[in-house]
Amino acid sequence: MTMRRIVVVGNGIAGLTACDSLRSAGFDGELTVVGAEHHHPYSRPALSKALLHGDDGLQAHELPEPTHEATELLGVSASGLDIDARVVRLDGGGELPYDGLVIASGSRAKRLATGPRHDGSARELTLRTIEDAITLKQRVASRPSVLVVGGGPLGMEVASGCLHLGCEVTLISDVKPLSRQLGDHLSEKFTSAAARRGLRVVGGGKARLIDSDAGTRVALADGTELEAELIVTAIGDEPNIDWLSGSKLLVDGSLRVDTRGRLRPEIVAAGDVAFFPTLRGVERVPLWTSAIEQAKVAAVGLLKGDAAPEFNFQPYFWTEGFGLSLKSVGFTPVVGAPDYCEPGEDRESMLLRWENKDGSGTAAAINYRIPIPKLRRLADAGPAALRPAAPARV
Repeated sequence: MTMRRIVVVGNGIAGLTACDSLRSAGFDGELTVVGAEHHHPYSRPALSKALLHGDDGLQAHELPEPTHEATELLGVSASGLDIDARVVRLDGGGELPYDGLVIASGSRAKRLATGPRHDGSARELTLRTIEDAITLKQRVASRPSVLVVGGGPLGMEVASGCLHLGCEVTLISDVKPLSRQLGDHLSEKFTSAAARRGLRVVGGGKARLIDSDAGTRVALADGTELEAELIVTAIGDEPNIDWLSGSKLLVDGSLRVDTRGRLRPEIVAAGDVAFFPTLRGVERVPLWTSAIEQAKVAAVGLLKGDAAPEFNFQPYFWTEGFGLSLKSVGFTPVVGAPDYCEPGEDRESMLLRWENKDGSGTAAAINYRIPIPKLRRLADAGPAALRPAAPARV
């Protein structure tokens, strides 16, 4: 079937990349984007990395204007999908027929609070959207005491930013911060730097909120109760798949694509919403670069089917905080000490590599200037990739 109408549900980086990739692959038909947010695509990583450290007005999040010439329905959510009729249903009524569909509806922040979502005046804030970022920036301007719940990359970046602005910050984590994502060795680098800058880290098991006339407190499983003027939760995300209930696309409550991003010949998915095959099994990898690479493959998979290239996933991750900047290529968390360590210009900069049990490599740079392609070569080929090529013999 010739595709003349393609609908993309989701206007984040996966949706944007899918639109651009469809055009680059030769699709010149009717392209429609459905985006729940009222904004053009923007950089979510910049909201936590540059937001609290910069003095600008959030310009760091801006991306170039889209050039794919799609019809954009912004501030509109998909509410349902009929795969037999090939129709996307929209909130408030209305339907969009399609020949091809890209599901890139992303994810939303998990919250400790149950029930309806609180507004910006609530004590529990999350950081997922531009609106969240503006609210957080406004709330920390008065330097309140801050509780950050969650020891992953987002929680640590928020904690670092709040410390940078002069807040007293306590971070609650049921395990060593960043250990689930990076492993104990890299976690120790960040937690040591955080402690030197005044971050207090508290364990104690699963957290929950307690509301009272005096305000909101965080209670831990071990009985510890903590309070602060501002509570920020960074406890993960949930795929936006509610609108797909009844669509026959979900497997055990999740959206699982093949190596070309396909759910059906005429439906693909990409980004935070999708589980996909990796060398370590079928996983959901909610990373910025993962969303981009998935969307490139899914767009071509939608147009070319089995003739499209398969997804060859190599994770790339970066985080900043407490005076450290980390970039890593390869699967994490890593186990044990690195097999290779090259010091940089100062005591906090280093280049590291791990040989993983599955035969793959993981390379990381901490405050170390190295181009990403070279870091990838280090991960793939080991330290020999860093040596200059031998001169050719004549």
